[in-house]
Amino acid sequence: MTAVVRVQRNDRLTADEVIEVLDLMRAAGDADGAYPLSEHVVLHLRHGGGDVRAVHLLARHDGRLVGYAHVDTTDPVEGASAELAVHPLHRRRGLGRALVTEAMAVADERAGGSAPGRLRLWAHGDHPSASALSLSLGFERWRVLWQMRRSLRTPISEPALPHGVSLRAFRPGSDDAAWVALNAAAFASHPEQGKWTIDDLHVRMKEPWFDPAGFLLAQRDSDGELLGFHWTKIHGAAPGAGEASEHAHEPIGEVYVLGVAPSAHGTGLGTALTLAGLHHLRSQGLDQAMLYVDESNTSAVALYRKLSFARWVTDVCFRRQV
Repeated sequence: MTAVVRVQRNDRLTADEVIEVLDLMRAAGDADGAYPLSEHVVLHLRHGGGDVRAVHLLARHDGRLVGYAHVDTTDPVEGASAELAVHPLHRRRGLGRALVTEAMAVADERAGGSAPGRLRLWAHGDHPSASALSLSLGFERWRVLWQMRRSLRTPISEPALPHGVSLRAFRPGSDDAAWVALNAAAFASHPEQGKWTIDDLHVRMKEPWFDPAGFLLAQRDSDGELLGFHWTKIHGAAPGAGEASEHAHEPIGEVYVLGVAPSAHGTGLGTALTLAGLHHLRSQGLDQAMLYVDESNTSAVALYRKLSFARWVTDVCFRRQV
């Protein structure tokens, strides 16, 4: 039986509401085996309750938060995007449909009301119920993101850097602007990564997991120009590091962001940076490494498979045709 559902809209969340949302996300993630919000959304929730142009949709039962959707309206080209979750004990009651329907209404309003607005809907974990809901509401399967993993116990080749190129650690405060420029050039065609700003960098530098020693930069020796980078990350660090309580698993390393300047393509720098980062993660006593890559990025998928990564889980982005 489908209950009558009322969804509340908020432009910002209070500190207590942020805690409620993160508790709900953990419950949903534990049940589904995939965390329902992307890192970008979680960071902005934890640093002030969300983006100024984000809309928060909350569904409550007897005063308790049982459903949440985050609608990001900051992209004027691709349109709004939404991520959502329903508490495992309150599913099959129409909450997911109500949240998506309200997210569609937000997208329509932000488009000016003259025509349906673009809306992208992320389903982390590619669960059949998420696909069924999305397709029933007129969305199409549009983008597929793979999480890949590999063991760090198996042999890792030594990195072979191009001639005249060396590696060093990121220097906070000195490398910030140069790295943002390099990232923009390396990901010029990427829908999210290439748009990072200094503020996006600084938000991540404030996170307890940030470690400049694991943020490797490749520079040309002759003039110091940055040619590439491998930013590693550790999930579920040792107790006291600030993140362990949010992860119900052993610590795992991540190829967080890997980029190469267009001028250095074809030199083998990407492979060398990947291997250098894997060596760093293994030196931290980790057993596994993970990464995210678009299924359509066949060259990157081929590289990672060559380096012993295999697909672990899939995230899907659905898009509403307008």
